[in-house]
Amino acid sequence: MNFLLILLQAAESEGGWMSMLPLFLILVVFYFFFIRPQTKKNKEQRKFREALKKGDKVVTIGGVNGKVAEIKEKTIVLDCGNNIKLNIEKNAIVMDSSSVGQQK
Repeated sequence: MNFLLILLQAAESEGGWMSMLPLFLILVVFYFFFIRPQTKKNKEQRKFREALKKGDKVVTIGGVNGKVAEIKEKTIVLDCGNNIKLNIEKNAIVMDSSSVGQQK
C-alpha cells in the first residue's frame, strides 16, 4: 500500500516541468518579438552615430533638423541655419534627414 502511495506522489511531481513549458514558450516569444529587434535597432543607431561626420544632415529626437558642424566626444554641434548652433548629445541624434520621408 505504501509503495502505491509513493508511486502516485512521484507521478504527480513529474508533471512539474510540463506546467512550466507554456511560461518558457512565452519567454521565448517575447525574446524574438520584442527584445531581439530592439537590440538590433539600438546597434544600428549606435553604428550610425559613430559614423557621423561633419556636414551630415541629421534629425534629433525632438525633431530638430540640422547639419553637423562639429563632433566632440559626447556632444555634437548642430548648425540649424541663420547662425543658430545647438550643442546636442550624440544619443539625441536619431536618423539621417534624407531618410525622414522614407519612413512611415
